[in-house]
Amino acid sequence: MAYRKTEAVLKKQAMTRERIVRAATELVVEEGYAGCSMAGVARRAEVATGSIYQFFPSKGELFAEVFRTAVSREVVATSQAGAEKLTSSARASILAAAETFCTRAMRSPRMAYALIAEPVDPLVEAERLVFHQSFSDILATAINAAIAAGEVPDQDAGITAAGIVGAISDVLVLPLSRGDTGERVLPALLAFIDRALGRPD
Repeated sequence: MAYRKTEAVLKKQAMTRERIVRAATELVVEEGYAGCSMAGVARRAEVATGSIYQFFPSKGELFAEVFRTAVSREVVATSQAGAEKLTSSARASILAAAETFCTRAMRSPRMAYALIAEPVDPLVEAERLVFHQSFSDILATAINAAIAAGEVPDQDAGITAAGIVGAISDVLVLPLSRGDTGERVLPALLAFIDRALGRPD
C-alpha cells in the first residue's frame, strides 16, 4: 500500500515551504537576487539546505516563486490604486497606478531592482516578463477608459502602456541600483507619463 501523508504532515510541509519562501523574500529585499544563496535561505528559514531542495529543485525555481508572489502583490496594489481613481478620472487612474508602483518600488529598492532589471535565472526572468505584461495590462485598461471618456487622444493603448512601463523601468533602474531615488524622480516621471498620454484636440 502506498504511503499517504497525514494531514498533520502536509500542514507541517506547507508551513516549512512558506517559511522558506518568506526567508528567500527577506533576503532579496535586503541583498538583492545576487546576494541570495540556498545556504543563506536555509539559515534564515532555520532548515537544512537539503530541505529546500525537497520543495524547490533549484535556486531558479525557489526565486521564481518569490518573484511570482511579489509580482502578485504589486499588481494587486497597482490595480487597486488605479481603480480608486477611475470613478473621478480615467487619466487620474493611469497616473495613480504608475505613482503607486513607483512609490512602492522606492520603499524597497533592492526588491524593485531585482524585479525590474537585475540579472537573474531564466525561470525568474519569465516571472519578470509576466510582471511587465500584467502592469501593462492594468495601464492599457485605464488608457482605453480615458480614450472612451475623451480625456486622451485616440491611440493604441497597449503600445502606450508598454511604453510607460518601459519608461518607468529605465528611469528607476539606476536610482534603484544605488538605493537612492531622490525627491525629483517621481514628480518628473509622472509629468513625463502625463505628457506621453497626450491631450485631446
